[in-house]
Amino acid sequence: MRPRHSLPILPTPCLCLVTDRKLCGAGLLEEKIAAAVSGGVDMVQLREKDLPAGELLDLALRLRSITDGKALLVINDRLDVALAAGADGWHLPEDSIAVHDARRIVSSQLAQLARLLVSKAVHDSAGASLAAKENADYLLLGTIFPTSSKPGVETGGLDRITTVTRLVDTPVLAIGGIDPYNAASVIQAGATGIAVITAILAASDPEKAAREMKQSLMSAWDILESAVPHP
Repeated sequence: MRPRHSLPILPTPCLCLVTDRKLCGAGLLEEKIAAAVSGGVDMVQLREKDLPAGELLDLALRLRSITDGKALLVINDRLDVALAAGADGWHLPEDSIAVHDARRIVSSQLAQLARLLVSKAVHDSAGASLAAKENADYLLLGTIFPTSSKPGVETGGLDRITTVTRLVDTPVLAIGGIDPYNAASVIQAGATGIAVITAILAASDPEKAAREMKQSLMSAWDILESAVPHP
């Protein structure tokens, strides 16, 4: 992988796909991700917590080939895998280390050769405020709507998005039960983008599902942009 000398740019609005190979059937994860990227996915977060490091790296390298030049690749939790795969970002779960500690590690590991987006999972205003103060590049805010991936978890709805985005200037990607029918409302509530799992990976046509989701995001984003007065 060629080293990057500047921070990758977070697309706006951003459509992020979080992986869950158990939704795809044997050997279909990469095929579905390739289709989703063709449909408009801007970022893929590799999140397979049960895989050993070696298998996770092998998968990350294959996903890097799929996403290279087309979408950002972010690795959940494992900095070693993110570095070895030439990923664009490192995502910190809520119970992981603090963002400022993560940045110190990244700085010592990467020197001036490359930079990673560093993101943090948050679930309330306090967590969002802390991560923003520690200079997270973006926040992954959940859980917004009821979702099959986290049954029974407390949801915050659109109010949680509005509260957090009014509190911080850091870009916020919302996650949890988002589909083409409610994606626009998430953008209208203040999110910079969304992250989805089931809505794309469980779809019979992931490319079509991604395209519909992206179109919904873009339409909502264009309406907001047109409403902003320009000098």
